[in-house]
Amino acid sequence: MVDFTTPLGPLTLANPLMAASGCFGYGVEYKDALDLSQLGAVVVKGLFMTEREGHAPPRIVETPGGMLNAIGLQGIGVHRFVKERLPELRALGATTIVNVCGVTLDEYVEVCKVLSDHEGVAGIELNISCPNIKEGGIQFGCSLPGTHDVVSAVRKATNLPIMPKLTPNVTDVASFARAAEEAGADAISLVNTFLAMAIDVETRKPKLTNVMGGLSGPAIRPIAVRMTYECRQAVKIPIVGMGGIANAADVLEFMLAGANAVQIGTANFADPFIWSTVMADLEAYCTRHGITRLADLVGGVDIPKKKAAPAPACRPS
Repeated sequence: MVDFTTPLGPLTLANPLMAASGCFGYGVEYKDALDLSQLGAVVVKGLFMTEREGHAPPRIVETPGGMLNAIGLQGIGVHRFVKERLPELRALGATTIVNVCGVTLDEYVEVCKVLSDHEGVAGIELNISCPNIKEGGIQFGCSLPGTHDVVSAVRKATNLPIMPKLTPNVTDVASFARAAEEAGADAISLVNTFLAMAIDVETRKPKLTNVMGGLSGPAIRPIAVRMTYECRQAVKIPIVGMGGIANAADVLEFMLAGANAVQIGTANFADPFIWSTVMADLEAYCTRHGITRLADLVGGVDIPKKKAAPAPACRPS
């Protein structure tokens, strides 16, 4: 028997596997494919105060190593969510974390206040890192003072656990992790997608109507693992790692780098039943290595220590 219990700040998840925001709808769409209560958590699509149409198609492009998207944070808005989706998620036994968006700092605060008044919300993932909208989140996520300000403001507005989602489109992501921790974040999630572009060589036009979008999938995994490791060295709060996770080995790689839990996103499009396979393979790995508690692997990467250079030989004078 393996203990998959995953401490995540004030939360305790049944296991470390979370459905990534933007890749799992509002969760209820998958109720006939799997038991949502068996996931560590469901992170629902990003919510603003009001409904949002997003960008015009085409807004998804496959790449050799993943997917490029510029959905534009289409969503039903927080009021429709708490009325139409949240009761069903609650009935299905899902641990629900809501991805919160905002154009202004005040909007982040107001959305979180609405969510705080409704039973069934386990936590908030602050989306301050979407690369394919021109306003809002990314303005905060690419500024150290902005990151601190939005986390601090939301911290004062809600008692729900707060987990800012960090952008990889900065020079030093660890400094943003520290800013979030200092502002009162209970955990951080990383990384969001990388700003990228694809061009149709026949038409000589961008493949996305938004011109640029966010790259996800296996192509970004080694960079995301590195950033997870860097953030683990910088902060003490829990980390949720993501970026191209497609199997149990990928999950373990992120955990060894320092992630307490992970989110699976792009791979879910290819295989909506990936969750049971990953869990079974994690259990097999633990059994093979005599591991009884999966959380014991967090931050366990074995980094070889550099050997000191030998002292130069003394020549007789």
